[in-house]
Amino acid sequence: MNAELIRKQLLFVGLSDKEIDWLAQMAEEISLKKGEVLMKEGTPGDALYLVVEGQLEVSKRSGNSEIVIAVRGEGEVFGEMSLLEPGGLHSATVHAISDSKLFKIGKAAFDELLTKHPAATLAILRTVMTRLRNTEAMMKQNEKMASLGTLAAGLAHELNNPAAAARRSSAQLRDVLTAWQQVSMQIGMIGLEPHAIEKLNDLRDEMIKRAANQPNLDPLARSDLESDLQAWLEDHAVPDAWDIAPTLVACGWKIADLVNSSAGLTDAQFSIVVRWLCVGCTTFSLLDEVTKSAERISEIVKAVKSYSYLDQAPIQSIDVHEGIENTLTILRSRLKQGVTVQRDYAPDLPHIDAYGSELNQVWTNIIANAIDAMQDKGEIKIKTSRKDDEHVVVEITDNGPGIPPEIQSRIYDPFFTTKPPGVGTGLGLNITYNIVKKHRGEISVSSQPGNTTFRVVLPFN
Repeated sequence: MNAELIRKQLLFVGLSDKEIDWLAQMAEEISLKKGEVLMKEGTPGDALYLVVEGQLEVSKRSGNSEIVIAVRGEGEVFGEMSLLEPGGLHSATVHAISDSKLFKIGKAAFDELLTKHPAATLAILRTVMTRLRNTEAMMKQNEKMASLGTLAAGLAHELNNPAAAARRSSAQLRDVLTAWQQVSMQIGMIGLEPHAIEKLNDLRDEMIKRAANQPNLDPLARSDLESDLQAWLEDHAVPDAWDIAPTLVACGWKIADLVNSSAGLTDAQFSIVVRWLCVGCTTFSLLDEVTKSAERISEIVKAVKSYSYLDQAPIQSIDVHEGIENTLTILRSRLKQGVTVQRDYAPDLPHIDAYGSELNQVWTNIIANAIDAMQDKGEIKIKTSRKDDEHVVVEITDNGPGIPPEIQSRIYDPFFTTKPPGVGTGLGLNITYNIVKKHRGEISVSSQPGNTTFRVVLPFN
């Protein structure tokens, strides 16, 4: 039975009956219960396994999730990849999804097989290459979906803030507009002289301007101004001075402004005018907040559309600066946690012919990696320039801990990552490298503690 199963395996085509019998004798039969784990990703590999009966699921970490990359059934083998390099580690986790029996062929027998039987070596090489291609394709697709999910989460956060502000302001406007209507009616009933009415019209224009350009005051200065204005209003018999003063100060009104407005008015008339001014400032402030929130939402939507190049041809004449800025907009929720961005853009940078959405993925991967390296706190510098009138150069620098020299040559390798298990897939920079090469460009890195620079060189067309 053991020999017959081994003989059917493509890995062992070309072996003589004597050699297959020897291999069958070297195989150890093991059993697994449903749900039992045979091997874990990242642990040392010590054997090749052949499934006698049952099924086993092969999965690999991708970000914070486990991705199923294969199901192995009767007659299939696995575990060979960890045996092909010294100190090799399992590249995936395998667990039984039904009660299973397997043959375990140890490393010593496997090494002897490769040494003495070239046909088996070629078969193993074909199997490994096929599995690598399939795994890489699956993981790259998952990486793209994970990146999309990360961007979507960031965008949801960015869109939620202005949407919530607009919703809150519009809800408050209902009550404020009712108060504005009431106090406006009172203004019409207090018998103001024509020159006083003209002064009110000037005040209305001024309150619109001030509502849109409120001063940025530190808490101590604001508190002092509110206290002084409240005392002045109380001296002029204005009711609810404690409630009115903060609103007027927030919109930049000072005692000197109100002294001019109170000229020629009785205390009773001035009290109503001040209330009208307070409610008016609140009304226009809320309207301005709704306007700014809508503009912010429109800005984000525009950036997303430009970032993804929706409804546009695959190859476009691309403004590199616009692509970088759209990327920064998409990543704003992460940047504002403690990362500052310094820009040094060449004013004469020409457009380039490129796949716009793919090029934006390059900027996204590099900048997101920089944010991760700095642990969300630090500085990113982005510099653009021209090279020999044929290329555009983009340099993205962060002041994180740097990339150790011994691994710099491996950072573009698929599945290579320095992040903890379950955090990174090791495909971000591999995808970046392939996109740059697709554009006939070059990407390089120079790194030391406190200064890591990725340099991307792209042809104009």
